[in-house]
Amino acid sequence: RHNPSHQTNLQRWFNNMTLPRTVGMGDLGMFGGSVADDLDGLQQNKNAAEGFGGLGGAGGPRRMRSAMKSAPGAPQADMAMEESAGGAPMANGVAFAADKAGGAGPGAGLVEPSVRSNFADTALWVGLLTTDATGKAQVSLKMPENLTTWKVKVWGMGHGTKVGSGEVEVVTRKDLILRLQAPRFFIQKDEVVLSANVHNYLAEQKDVQVVLDLPGDNLVAMDPSAVTVTVPANGEKRVDWRVKVVREGIATIRMKALTDVESDAMEMKLPCYVHGILKTEAWAGTLRPDQQVSKLTINVPEQRRIEQSVLEIRYSPSLAGAMVDALPYLAEYPYGCTEQTLNRFLPSVITQKILLQMELNLAEIRDKRTNLNAQEIGNDRERATQWKRFDRNPVFDEEELDRMVKEGIKRLTNMQNPDGGWGWFSGRQGRSYPHTTAVVVHGLQIAKQNDVAIVPDVINRGVAWLKRYQEQEVRELLNAPNKVRPWKTRADNIDAFIYMVLVDAGINHDQMRDFLYRDRVDLAVYAKAMFALALEKQGAKEQLDMLVRNIEQFLVQDQENETAYLKLPVNQSWWNWYGSETEANAYYLKLLARVKPKSVQASRLVKYLLNNRKHATYWRSTRDTAVCVEAFGDYLRASGETKPDMVVEVWMDGRKLKEVAINQENLFTYDNKFVLTGNGVESGSHEIEIRRQGKGPVYFNTYLTNFTLEDQITRAGLEVKVNRKYYKLVPIDKTIKAAGSRGQAVDQKVEKYERELIKNLDTLKSGDLVEIELEIESKNDYEYLIFEDRKAAGFEPVDVRSGYDYTSALRSYREMRDDRVSFFVRRLPRGRHSVSYRVRAEIPGKFSALPTQGYAMYAPELKGNSDEIKVKIVD
Repeated sequence: RHNPSHQTNLQRWFNNMTLPRTVGMGDLGMFGGSVADDLDGLQQNKNAAEGFGGLGGAGGPRRMRSAMKSAPGAPQADMAMEESAGGAPMANGVAFAADKAGGAGPGAGLVEPSVRSNFADTALWVGLLTTDATGKAQVSLKMPENLTTWKVKVWGMGHGTKVGSGEVEVVTRKDLILRLQAPRFFIQKDEVVLSANVHNYLAEQKDVQVVLDLPGDNLVAMDPSAVTVTVPANGEKRVDWRVKVVREGIATIRMKALTDVESDAMEMKLPCYVHGILKTEAWAGTLRPDQQVSKLTINVPEQRRIEQSVLEIRYSPSLAGAMVDALPYLAEYPYGCTEQTLNRFLPSVITQKILLQMELNLAEIRDKRTNLNAQEIGNDRERATQWKRFDRNPVFDEEELDRMVKEGIKRLTNMQNPDGGWGWFSGRQGRSYPHTTAVVVHGLQIAKQNDVAIVPDVINRGVAWLKRYQEQEVRELLNAPNKVRPWKTRADNIDAFIYMVLVDAGINHDQMRDFLYRDRVDLAVYAKAMFALALEKQGAKEQLDMLVRNIEQFLVQDQENETAYLKLPVNQSWWNWYGSETEANAYYLKLLARVKPKSVQASRLVKYLLNNRKHATYWRSTRDTAVCVEAFGDYLRASGETKPDMVVEVWMDGRKLKEVAINQENLFTYDNKFVLTGNGVESGSHEIEIRRQGKGPVYFNTYLTNFTLEDQITRAGLEVKVNRKYYKLVPIDKTIKAAGSRGQAVDQKVEKYERELIKNLDTLKSGDLVEIELEIESKNDYEYLIFEDRKAAGFEPVDVRSGYDYTSALRSYREMRDDRVSFFVRRLPRGRHSVSYRVRAEIPGKFSALPTQGYAMYAPELKGNSDEIKVKIVD
């Protein structure tokens, strides 16, 4: 039989080993107990007999003497107890503090206490302390008024490598203790239970008069302020008062526990927050070319801070015109591969050509430009400084752009390989790639259409390289049935790209077109749009209509935000060129500019692409930024938005408040907003009308901001929405099979809860565990957002540490504060997400949890809030 066992020398006891003629280390001993709660149940008479009064049996003189006896190496004189001037025992020169009550109070012979109000976690910190010639140093401090155990720690450094440390505990206590129990903060309109916990460590039972005093007008007591209770020796009693929070500010709470022997009092100052938030409601709208008026209804709350009310309406005849903001980024990009060399000048050429066709003075609009994106609010110039903007924009300087074009064309010509194609960079052993060559040839074709002078042989050699590549791919497709090498079974995405470029060059390959149409289902959405553009140019209407239907299976339209986008399949290879969502949407816009230029989805797609710029002016890279500018240029020409001719009017409740004329001459300089503030925003329901006289669409956004003081605040949000849910966590019995010490299967209990939804005005019990979940819906991809969840005052968080939250896919940073929990989100992808944390119901009362507020840190129009929820907590 095998009897497993183990042995260790850690269980053996050794004497303190010291060098000859040196003093060994000994126990310092310990003073008293800890906080008042740890003193419950101790026998007062026994403590008094041991000489420590009401301190408790955790460390009386007997224990100290025992500790001294167990330290034979310690000099008896150093460890002796001393009496301080006030009669408090001392050890190692550190006084044991005992706060005695003051003299008798007036009237009933009750002792009037000193009010304790100075509470701190750290009583003293000295970073550098130098001893005198005898090796001693002194510090003085005013002790905080906490009744607790204080730990004094000292670290010392001597000459050479001599270091040391020491510590001792000091207890501050009283024989009659009052503990004030209140939440960390208050919310206006809450009803809160304030509690006084009275501990009696006197030798006999006492009648204690407990008094609540509420100076100021923030809190109003709903119960009598003075209560007399009988507290037995070594016992405690709790006294409760219901109070109502009526005003914001700093509330002072003072409580007293009075007897004829000893008394205690506490005072705390806690914040009272207003029952209200700064709420922004937003609406998006479009006045189509065949419409003359668009209406919406807004409601301004009666209970609000009038001076903080703002109504702002933004309007624009063209969203695509905002593409000019992206051009400086492309011009100033510091590297120069083949693609970046092309895109440094091509988008500026496209944009400048459009502006010159509009017969605009480029120098004038360079000095003053209106923000054409109606969804952005705030001062246009101040907003621009928040982002990385550039000092120059080549589109407004014909000479500068001409220099850039000549330099770029020269560099691309020199980068062309001897076989006619292009690689990533130029070099002696440079290899030509089909995608890079197609990108350059396509770009040079567009540049030529915009009157850029190009050596004809450069484009012709590139087209010839692509033609040879296409013929080789067709041969491989034809070899597939017999599996003759080389062969491939399907036409792929690069085949669609090259087919489009060659069709633009006037080269049609019927066999490749048939293969692409046969394999269209396997093509990426990006490549489908390219193939459809080629079919449109060839006039193949039946096949084109089928491709458009195939693409629009992925189309999602948001009626509320008036945007549209292609939701790419989940198996899309995002790391490949054809997996870019931004470029796929841009090429779909190019297709719509050909087949449906004035459609609803075309204008909504422009708005979606604008809203998803990652850096306020440009997208993720030089490539997708250039593709978007190219698509916007096609849309502007096809839709007619380059030639607006209209008068926009803003009406409210049948009164015209503003009239602005917009035409192609002032497209970048017109007054693009209407703003009402303060008393101009009247309470009640109002009908807003946007009217247009003339031709062209009008895109507008309306923002209503109020500091609402309503009793029940409702949710709001347009592009970002927050839905907050409270769940009560009910523990259930759950076991799992686990391996025992001998490998056997044993039942092991695990922590498991069921979630019960908590509705508005539901009741919880003190001690209930609650999970708060924030469901976040985002209409676009955003960066740098914060979501602040305002807690109910009666809750305390379970996890009090701030840090990164890895339980959610958002990987947010969670910051714990007294009145809120904030989630900082670096990236918020389009879609639905959630974050959560847990709290425990503690303080009884009726509480309001103000709405969760979400907003972008650098985009003031991006705001949303949840509903308010009210809960009741009982003992």
